Amino acid sequence: MKTIPACFILLLAVVSFSKAQEIKMNKLLYGVAYYDEYMPYDRLEKDVKMMKETGINVVRIAESTWSTVEPQDGVFDFTHIDRVLDAMHKGGIKVIVGTPTYAVPAWLVKKYPAILATTPAGQNKYGMRQNMDIANTDFRFHAERVIRKIMEHVKDHPAIIGYQVDNETKHYNTSGDNVQQLFVQYMKAKFTSLEAVNKAFGLDYWSNRINRWEDFPSMVGTVNASLASEFSKFQRKLVTDYLAWQVAIVDSYKKPGQFVTQNFDLEWRGYSYGIQPDVDHFAAAKAMDIAGIDIYHPTQDQLTGIEISLGGDVARSMKSGQNYLVIETEAQGFPQWVPYPGQLRLQAFSHTASGANMVAYWHWHSIHNSVETYWKGLLSHDFEPNPTYEEAKTIGKDFEKLSSSLVGLKKTNEVAILFSNEAQTAFQRFGFGYGVRENYNDVLRPFYDALYKMNVGVDFVDPSSTTFEKYKVLVVPVLYAAPDALLQRLNQFVKNGGHIVYTFKSGFSDENVKVRTTPQPGIIGEACGIQYSQFTIPQNVSLKNDPFKVGKAGNEVKTWMELITPTTATVLAYYDHPVWGKYAAITRNTFGKGVATYIGCRTSDEVTSKILEGVIKSAGLWKEDQQMAFPLITKSGVNQKGKRLHYYFNYSAVSGTAQYPHGAGTELLSNKVMLKGEQMTLEPWGIKIVEEN
Repeated sequence: MKTIPACFILLLAVVSFSKAQEIKMNKLLYGVAYYDEYMPYDRLEKDVKMMKETGINVVRIAESTWSTVEPQDGVFDFTHIDRVLDAMHKGGIKVIVGTPTYAVPAWLVKKYPAILATTPAGQNKYGMRQNMDIANTDFRFHAERVIRKIMEHVKDHPAIIGYQVDNETKHYNTSGDNVQQLFVQYMKAKFTSLEAVNKAFGLDYWSNRINRWEDFPSMVGTVNASLASEFSKFQRKLVTDYLAWQVAIVDSYKKPGQFVTQNFDLEWRGYSYGIQPDVDHFAAAKAMDIAGIDIYHPTQDQLTGIEISLGGDVARSMKSGQNYLVIETEAQGFPQWVPYPGQLRLQAFSHTASGANMVAYWHWHSIHNSVETYWKGLLSHDFEPNPTYEEAKTIGKDFEKLSSSLVGLKKTNEVAILFSNEAQTAFQRFGFGYGVRENYNDVLRPFYDALYKMNVGVDFVDPSSTTFEKYKVLVVPVLYAAPDALLQRLNQFVKNGGHIVYTFKSGFSDENVKVRTTPQPGIIGEACGIQYSQFTIPQNVSLKNDPFKVGKAGNEVKTWMELITPTTATVLAYYDHPVWGKYAAITRNTFGKGVATYIGCRTSDEVTSKILEGVIKSAGLWKEDQQMAFPLITKSGVNQKGKRLHYYFNYSAVSGTAQYPHGAGTELLSNKVMLKGEQMTLEPWGIKIVEEN
């Protein structure tokens, strides 16, 4: 086995630099991914012509094609990159060039088999993308070489506006011997002594104590949740450092005014769903000039806009409210995603309403072979115009016409969701118990969805945030693992006048996933005014007297319940059960100038929504926009002209009506005057955008 070079260990220990300057754009980018090397015949000139007719003004290239750029070790061929750069430049279309490192060529694996990651399931096989070990030194050597060769070749091309490093990067559960060695070095740097590790992680249990660094075991088989969670944190750090490493290479070549980004993705459930467990997005985004994200979602009768909104809110929050790029979203996509008429427009403007400065489809053309054959692009396999393509033309036209009003939308929200990768990892380790498949995002999503449906704007913050005190309401789902300092800070947030909503299993363990020895929920019990020492899985349990008036089905308690005794809190709901009926399920406590709501059980979506409605009203945030509710969605912000902008969406196949509640302005798509109090009709899957005077 190769020795890990000391310089590489030092590289992993480097704290990622943060780029604070925001990239300003003067027009919306409307784009596609384009792969000349995938084409069954040469049609580049025709594609450029069709793109211009569609209003496409940017393409992303090269991120998938290492084996085309470097067909053999040290042999480079930039023919496809040159062809596309020159053709796009001639057509007035800008280009984002990707580094091609997420899919390794066959010759590289043949020469260095250890490049394929070893995971708990064994070593990966060649074929799929993202199968490599991002910490492998041979991979790093060749990845750096191909990046530098591409950058040296393209850096002066006038078509390029920016670069994308890697693609939807994660750690891919790499955990081979070299990664285990790096983890030991990481643990030495963080904890200094093994005695500190043994104590913090409770390693005397089952004789897991480690008495010499040389005896440090592999994390693949660990039963210790503290060690497992720390290893997951380390794996996320591998991603952060790997991306920062690539950015540093690209930065050494890029020109002033060009940007570097990454297309982060979300937890995947056949579409983008929730917080990504394998990447610390906030840490990794620090190296980027601008955050990028890939957002895929249901369409047709299942189109709600929730995933578009959530993905946008996460991406915008990565860089403290800066605008972001939607680097990939669907045009046609999977067969079940082919949009109804009007939905492609609805989706595109939904992205810009959350602060996106670019909407780009994966991809322009459909692929004729291999895994993604039936993940269709804007064009179908015949490359001819189709209804989705024709609708895209209307978007391009409107983006061009309205760019000055839509680009750079700034959003100021008063509600935030505090998420934690550490809590997510720790909760995944234990969950709700044997046989229950729900995870962290299953708890987070109902809270986000409820706020979205009542038209409450949301940001995301994590424990590294230094400014969450600016919000009036914090929603904190399953903060299972957290340091004392964070919990004390949250108590102070409430004491100073904030409103906070906790779910069950919050405050339970420290940052090392060691359960606190005090009555639960530990430190936050002071602000919540409660305590408990027992919990169980509900069997035929509901909330007594249906306190939120949601009906029998919605009143059921499911999955988890904590047997809460209030100390100073007011009980909002008791359990309805012959044994557990004396215990509180949901409480509300005044603490200092603020209020803490604690939800000690897994409630229905209906109850969750009612609780949040009460909190929003109590915080004084129930305003004009809350007079509308899903499927009518509104989002707002201030544009670069300093004018207030209001989007109205109808996520429904039937018309909807609402009263326009804001100052007089112009509806931009129709150029009609809008007056305060005027009745609006939103067509099925319809959109209105009002710019106040």
